Order: sequence, then structure tokens, then C-alpha cells
Amino acid sequence: MSLYHLAQLNIARLKAPMDSPFMADFVANLDRINALAENSPGFVWRLKDDSGDATALRPFEDDIIVNMSVWTDVAALSDYAFKSAHVEILRRRREWFDRMEDAYMVLWWVPAGHIPTAAEARERLEHLRQHGATPHAFSFRQAYPAPDAPGADQARDESETCPAE
Repeated sequence: MSLYHLAQLNIARLKAPMDSPFMADFVANLDRINALAENSPGFVWRLKDDSGDATALRPFEDDIIVNMSVWTDVAALSDYAFKSAHVEILRRRREWFDRMEDAYMVLWWVPAGHIPTAAEARERLEHLRQHGATPHAFSFRQAYPAPDAPGADQARDESETCPAE
């Protein structure tokens, strides 16, 4: 069993305020989709406020909502995101959110038990935007193994090594 978990952040720019009629169907599905995540195999943690939601938290910009969670591994997150009822909402994202030019989702490994911060997530997203996928920050398209996985040393993040090595 790995000593690492997978953290993920995805952001979305709202087309309208969350309390507008335009966003009503999205908001109506939040509790169901959040409960689905929390009951999915491999789920560890998700960002939420006292009401159990994260849409009021705006650590990036006022019109950008965040979703941040931790999973046991890439497969568990992928199964939830693309093989559960979550995919119904994912397919409708253009109804509620503007298309983003830069990367809007990032994955990275954290020590098991670590809860990532918004600042950490922002740094990882910026790293992905500036450097592309590396073991430090990556996406589903180019996922990297956990640092303690067999062969992970062959996929070391060169930005985290000493240049004199």
C-alpha cells in the first residue's frame, strides 16, 4: 500500500452567479454529486465549508469556483470522474462554466494524511501551466506514479533535483 494519496484541484469560471436561475440545475445536483464522491471507493477528503459545499470558497478569483479532493490513487479518482453519475454533470459543464484557455485541473501526490491547502493547489496548477506535466503536477493525460511506486524514480521531476546531480 502506498504512503501517498492523490490530490486534485479543478477550477471553473462561472457564467453567472451561483444563486442565479441560470445556475439552478448545477446547484440542485451538488449534494448528490458530492455524496457520490464521498461514498466512492478510494475517496479520502474533499474541500468544503461548514455547509458541506465548496462553491462559496473563492481562493482564486470571485468568479472561479474550486473543487479540491484527495483520493487513494489515480484509478479511484478516474472511476469516480468518468465512470459514475458524475460524468452526467461533467458533460454539461459548458452550460454553466466558461471555457478556460489554460489548464484548469491538476493532480499531484501528497503524503497520506496530508490535507492540501489552496495555496499548495494554486502552486501546482501554475507549475502545470508553466512546465507541462511532470511528477510535481500532472493530469489524467500524463499521470505519474506515486513517489513510492515501483519505477517512480525513473519519472523523477527534474525541477526538484539539484542541478549539480
